[in-house]
Amino acid sequence: MFGVWRTFNSVVFYLTLLIGLGGLVGNGLVLWHLGFHVRKGPFNVYLLNLAAADFLFLGCHLAFAAVQAALGSDSLYFGITFLWFAVGLWLLAILCAERCVSDIFPGCHQRCRPRHTSAVLCVLVWALTPPAVLLPARACGLLRDSTRPLTCLRYHAASVTWLLALVGVACVSGLSLFLWVSCCSPRPRPRFYGLLLASTLLLLLCGSPFVLLWSLRPLLSFLLPVLPPLATLLACVHSGAKPLVYYVQGRQRGRREPLRAVFQKALQEGEWPAAGPSLPLGRV
Repeated sequence: MFGVWRTFNSVVFYLTLLIGLGGLVGNGLVLWHLGFHVRKGPFNVYLLNLAAADFLFLGCHLAFAAVQAALGSDSLYFGITFLWFAVGLWLLAILCAERCVSDIFPGCHQRCRPRHTSAVLCVLVWALTPPAVLLPARACGLLRDSTRPLTCLRYHAASVTWLLALVGVACVSGLSLFLWVSCCSPRPRPRFYGLLLASTLLLLLCGSPFVLLWSLRPLLSFLLPVLPPLATLLACVHSGAKPLVYYVQGRQRGRREPLRAVFQKALQEGEWPAAGPSLPLGRV
């Protein structure tokens, strides 16, 4: 029985490392092409920061995996790597919500949105996420500090509420955008919407177990010891599969194109919604 468990842990561990390494290379390519070769728009700024968050998450996972294997402890590893996962979760929620509002209410969005909203929101996300994650991690003893039960309970409850709200915003916004574009919007659908839908599905299927692990880690580690390695594996799939989604969305069947051209097609936002009625009154 113990031999089977050790074999399972080893297979999941090395599979996670392999997926993490592939995702690290893919997100590095996305950062390079999106940062220097693709024209930036208000939503591409979010994708650039999202790729940076995924790159840091996977990089931290690969860096701390050796420490975890050598020392047999993953407390420090889990607290720091989850920080970058939370940054990506926040950015994805903002991206889906704003894109949903911009498509359903284009005129109001154009008139009310300040010019540098994307940059300001990204700066706020990078600035506010570390205390939101590290304070409960420190109070609960995940950063090699002593556990303070009452403080841990308060901070952890606030952190879990915030994370579940982000998951809900991202999933509801992504689903609403998909339904709007598929059924109600009179404009043609660019590739950019496929990226958002795929990212939302990745979050729902692969990112949610990692959020659940953060929320109930001591209990789940005791009752379901198989969940922590699987949740980490799925989190690496969530962060590492996005470059593959971009490539699939941008390439054309039967044609060989350079990677730069593929990413340009996939990551371009399409035309900004024209100001006017937010509902397709002509169809009504």
